[in-house]
This record gives sequence, C-alpha cells and structure tokens, in this order.
Amino acid sequence: MEAARVVAQAKTNLFLHILAREAGGYHQLETLFCRLELGDDVTVRVGVRGRTLDCRGDAIPPAGLGPVERNLAWRAATAFADAAAWPTGFAMEIDKRIPVGGGLGGGSADAGSVLRCLNALAPVPLSLERLLGIAETLGADVPFLATDSALALAWGRGERMLSLSALPRRAVRLHCFDFGVPTADAYVWLASERAGVARAAASPRFLTLDRLATWGGIAASAANDFESVVPSRFSAIADTLAALRARGDASSSPVLLSGSGATVVEIDANERGFLPALTSATRMVDTYTAARVAEVVRLEH
Repeated sequence: MEAARVVAQAKTNLFLHILAREAGGYHQLETLFCRLELGDDVTVRVGVRGRTLDCRGDAIPPAGLGPVERNLAWRAATAFADAAAWPTGFAMEIDKRIPVGGGLGGGSADAGSVLRCLNALAPVPLSLERLLGIAETLGADVPFLATDSALALAWGRGERMLSLSALPRRAVRLHCFDFGVPTADAYVWLASERAGVARAAASPRFLTLDRLATWGGIAASAANDFESVVPSRFSAIADTLAALRARGDASSSPVLLSGSGATVVEIDANERGFLPALTSATRMVDTYTAARVAEVVRLEH
C-alpha cells in the first residue's frame, strides 16, 4: 500500500466574468483564480482492495454530501483510473474544513487534490495536459485546483490558464451562510437577465500583468457577474455585501461574492484589520490568501 496526502486549498475569484454560452449549453468565462490557505485534508491510498471514500469534518452539512458517485473527489479518482488504467483500488479520506456550497471550490479542490495525489503515486505519471483534460470534465474550477499555481488568469471553461506570481499574502474573512447557491440556477438567472440584451456578456476589456500584480490593481478590476442576479434573490447576501462595502475601502480592499455564492469574501488588502462584523452572515471564517500551493507528501508505510 502507498499513500499521499495534501491540503486541498480553497479558491476565490478576484474577478469573474461570464461570457458567451456555447451551443452545448456551457458558458465561456474569464476569471482570476486565487488560492486560499484554508483547505481540506485529503489522503489517497492505493494498492488496496476495492474503492472507498470517507468524508468527515465540521464543514459537512447536516444533510451530508449526497451519493458517493456524485462526489467530485470520487469522480476524479475514477476518471484518473480510467485514463491511466491504474489504480484498480483506492481508499480516500477527506477531512472537510471548507464551507460546502459557498462558491469556494471545496469539492473542486478535493477533486484537484485527488488528481495530484494519484499522479504523484502513479508508476507512470500523466502529463499535465492529460491531467488537466481529466480535470476539465469535472468542472470549471478543477483544472486550476489541479495545478501548482496560487494565482492564475483563466478563460474558456477554466481549462486555459496563465499562471501568475502570487500576490502578497493578505488576511481574508469569509462571510458564510447556512445555505448555498446552486451554480446551475445562477447561470439560468444570469441568462434570463441577459436575454435580448445585445453583447451583454462581451464588454471590451484590457488587462496588463502589472495590474494583476498588486492588490490596488486587483481592486480596480474586482467584479463578479453573478452579483447582478444572486444578491437580489438572497437578502442576506445583499445585506452583507452592502454593509461591508459601506464601511470599507473598495479602492484597495475588495469585497466580492465568491463564485456563484453564497460566501462573501472580504480581503484586507491594505492591512488595516477587519472591523467588528455587523453583517447577515451565519458565521465567519478567517484565513489568508495563499503565497504558495500545498505540496503533495508521500507517506511512508
């Protein structure tokens, strides 16, 4: 039996633009992914009989995570096994710390980490391109979270990326809720809002690497297209965004919906410290932006 372990770091989107819808129903996107230090602990063992997944941790909702075959980590492991013809058996353990259903990429981070662990253990590792090809089939966040990049500009379905140098480490406060926002629903709401509006999702945009290298430049570009439809349907999200922006410095400290929500992310980009919370969030989680990606560690037996 061989095993590997890694911290599956959460992500947030420092900007997120939803572009044209493809004929097959998928939407093109443009986003700046940023890893956070907050993460789930993922352990993968091979050389075992059968295939198992054990999830535990305070972040798991009372209703659980649903059928195992729908779990992204499980789907990642089975997809890797199909592509590499290895392993026949695996045992995965995930200790969940990332809030579930909050737009922080928890399931995607687990899936990306499973791919990284299996590739580190594989007798014949897959190329990065093949690994990203598997990740692409699992969701738009998974390719980034299967790489060793802490910050990346991504477009297409999230599978085309430009890795960037990590931003200076900053404190992050996650304002979390006891509900999630179904991503599929958020896309439907956005498509409905844009119906009949010519080129609504294709505004001209010019970015420079210098602008993406500082928190001031990031704050100037910070935006999330889902904020046009999600807060109006969830008053707690709308109230939290409004309260944080009313007292903050938007020019240097972004406040954004993460992904399609429901988590609202507050970044202390100017290092002034967070003010006492007066928001509608159910709970808050404090973490930091990641200066590096957690390494996969092979365990000795």
